[in-house]
Formats: sequence, structure tokens, C-alpha cells
Amino acid sequence: MKDQQKQKKENLEVEAKDKKNFLKKCKNCEKLIKETEDYKAGWQRAQADYKNLQKEISEMKSEWVRISEQQILEDFIPVYDNFKKAFAHHPKLNNDEMGKKVKNWIDGIGFIMKQFENVLKNYNVEEIKTIGEMFNPEQHEAIGQEESDQLEHTILKEVDAGYTMKGKVIKVAKVIVAKNKMNYHDEQNEVGPPTKNEQS
Repeated sequence: MKDQQKQKKENLEVEAKDKKNFLKKCKNCEKLIKETEDYKAGWQRAQADYKNLQKEISEMKSEWVRISEQQILEDFIPVYDNFKKAFAHHPKLNNDEMGKKVKNWIDGIGFIMKQFENVLKNYNVEEIKTIGEMFNPEQHEAIGQEESDQLEHTILKEVDAGYTMKGKVIKVAKVIVAKNKMNYHDEQNEVGPPTKNEQS
């Protein structure tokens, strides 16, 4: 080990001596060596900048793709919502021949709706849970209240579905929430007309 260190030291001394002798014989060598080192440093910086640029462009492309996908899905979701609402009000089924035809129609439309659902799932789009859940202002928009025995702020009805994409809300759900009976009547009395006792 000591021999190796000694040999390494001797090599460095020889290199330093050779360099010194070379500089004595070569005019402007120090200037040329400095220029060479500057060019090398510049090339290394350019190479690093190029790699950073490639990384930045790659990240920008990914973001552009994500934004494009989200925009398309945001345009698609209202159509899907209307489709669901229309499907929910399909005609009643009878046991006659017409009833069988209607059932076939319902089954076909249901299959198409399932395809729509699969498209959304493929893009990590999920419906926001509503009925029975507690109101969450980050996911829900309360457009009304109803008197209920359930806990206050429990969601009773879904008026318009909401969606998340990869965990991010892209459309809030519009809902009706529960209001405590006592509080509900108090608020109604505050904004409503006075009672006969109050008038007298």
C-alpha cells in the first residue's frame, strides 16, 4: 500500500516537472491551456443545459397531454350526465310485445352507458360519492337543504354528478343536504312571515 502511494506521488511529481519543462519551451502555452480549459468548461455547461432542456421539454409534453385529455373529458362528461339522466327515466315495462321491445332497447342503451363508464375509468375519472356521505366543500356544492332525521350536512340527494380525475376534482357534485329539524324550522321562521301570535 505504501509502495503504491509512493509510486503515485512520484508520477505526479514527474507530470508536474514535464508540464513545467513544456511551458518553458512553448510560448503562450499557459494562455492556450487556459483557453482549452475554458472551452472544456463551456462544453460541459452546454451539455448540462441541453440535458435540462430535454427534461423540461419532456415534462411540458406530459403536461400538454394531461391538459388535452382533461379538456376533452370535461367536454364529454356533460353529455354522459345527460345520457344517464335520460336513461333513468326510461318507459315502464309491460309484459306485452311492446314491453319486450322496450326492454331490449333499455338493455342496449345500458350497454352503451357501460362503455362510457369504461372510457372514463381508463382515464382515471371517477364519480364523486354523494348520497349518504357527509358534505365536503372541496367535492360538493350544496344547492339546497331539506329537513331530515339524518345528521346535519349529510347528503340526501344528488342533483348533478361530480367527478375527479387522478384524484383531482374536475367537476363538483351538486347536492341537497340534510338540515336538523329544529334548526331548519328556526331558519324558516327567521326568513318567513311572522306568525299570528307575533302579529298580535
